[in-house]
Formats: sequence, C-alpha cells, structure tokens
Amino acid sequence: MNEGYADFRGHRTWYRVTGEPRADKAPLVVLHGGPGCTHDYLDSLAELAGTGRAVVHYDQLGNGRSTHLRDRGADFWTVELFVEELANLIAHLGIGDRYHVLGQSWGGMLGAEHAVTGPAGLRSLVIADSPASMELWLAAAGELRARLPADVQATLLRHEEAGTTGSEEYTRATRVFYDRHVCRIPWPEEVARTFAAMDEDPTVYHTMNGPSEFHVVGTLKDWTIIDRLDRVAVPTLLISGKYDEATPEVVRPYADGIADVRWQIFEHSSHMPHVEEKDACLKAVAAFLDQHD
Repeated sequence: MNEGYADFRGHRTWYRVTGEPRADKAPLVVLHGGPGCTHDYLDSLAELAGTGRAVVHYDQLGNGRSTHLRDRGADFWTVELFVEELANLIAHLGIGDRYHVLGQSWGGMLGAEHAVTGPAGLRSLVIADSPASMELWLAAAGELRARLPADVQATLLRHEEAGTTGSEEYTRATRVFYDRHVCRIPWPEEVARTFAAMDEDPTVYHTMNGPSEFHVVGTLKDWTIIDRLDRVAVPTLLISGKYDEATPEVVRPYADGIADVRWQIFEHSSHMPHVEEKDACLKAVAAFLDQHD
C-alpha cells in the first residue's frame, strides 16, 4: 500500500493506493458515500488489487484523514467542490489517461457527475446503490420508512419535529431502518468505523444531506442528474441490493438514460453488497473492469 496527500485548494486530500499499477489493467478509483462518510466501509474493494489492478481509496475533503473544515457552510460544500477534488486527485496520481471509477451511494452520484464532464481517460463507471435524483430517493425512503414499526416511526417524527435528531433515542430509531436497508448483516468493523467518524464530525453529512438517510433536508435535496445521463459515454455497471434503500425506482433512470449499461441486483443485500455479498459483488466488479481496460 502507498499512502499520501494531494494538495487541493490549500487543503489536503488523503489517498491510499493498494497494489502496483500494471500496463494491462487501468487503476480503479473508489468514491465513498455520504456526503460525509469515509473510505473505510469500502475497504473490501482493496481486494480487487489481487486481480493485478491498483485500487485507489481516498477520503473526500472534510472527512476521515483529509482536511476537516468544521467552520465552512453550505456555500462551500457543493457538488462542484467534490467533482473538482476528484479531478485533482486523478491528475495528482498521474492516471488521467486511463482509469475506472466506482462510486457507492453518494459516491455513485459523484461518479456520474464526473462522467458527464467527458473525461478522456475514463474507461468505465460503476454506480453502486445510488439514486439518480433526490426526489426519487426521498419518495422511496418515505415508503420504506412507513413499513417500520409504529413506535419507531413515532420516535423519528417526534425528534424531527422537535429538532432533537442528535439524541440517542433518534439514533437508536434510525438504526432500525439501517439494519433493514443499509446493512443487513452484523456491521463489520470497517462499517462501524465509518459511522463513528461521521458522528465525530458530521459537518459535511448534515450540511449536504441531513440528520439521517431518510430525512434529507440539506443542500442535496433537489439534486438530479436524470436530464444529463445521455452524456455518460462509457460502459456502466449498476449495482443494487434487493432490500436497498436505493430501490429500483431510484436506480432505474441510470438504466434508461445511459447508452451502454448493465444492472445487477444482489438478492441477499441491502445498501452494501460489497459487504453483505462481498465475494459475489467483487467478482462481478472485477469481471466488468476486465472487459473495459
């Protein structure tokens, strides 16, 4: 493994490269979710280096080992900021002539935003568990939330109306949703590590998303890429889980709007097939990448 920092707007983006770059295999850049998560919960994807491919993880600005900026407001934390940061990292690593991108959840949204800019070196895109618009995400989340036990729904609503979403009771109630639709197996250490990091500094998540996956009141609430998906000019793999909070309705616009696309749904997973069905998910990703080097 090789770790380092890329300078970005006077700040630092932490990254880690697993494996050695090879002439016949383009590196994979992994984009974490949130916005406001860390790379940790996607650590399993480093195993793709075993196929002979370099795998790049990084913490987006404001998160993990990158520069934290707790005093910055909504005007700073924008989609454009993270699109620019990704392009800067690719240039810093010197891989801009040939690379793949895999984004999970918000990372898939970011990956799609990157792809529509038409980067010359992008060979393929993997969009995992990601909505094509937040309007669709919120509608799906509302339906899933309505299936929670009545007492859990009442607890969530009470704290949201009172503005007390930082309470332990609210956190416990959200976990009922998360255990159904985010990760259905006992949370591995790397997943717990990401959530702990978000709790320690929720600046980006609370600003752009909100207090929970299903109560989106941040700056992303009106985001959509549906009308720009025809600009994605690279082969694209869609991944989602049968029990995913990213339901088929929120993923489908990618399937309808991207010219060269395939979609795999993992039958025993929710929002993290790379954890819940790790071997099958990594095998599918590896095969897809090998086809498009």
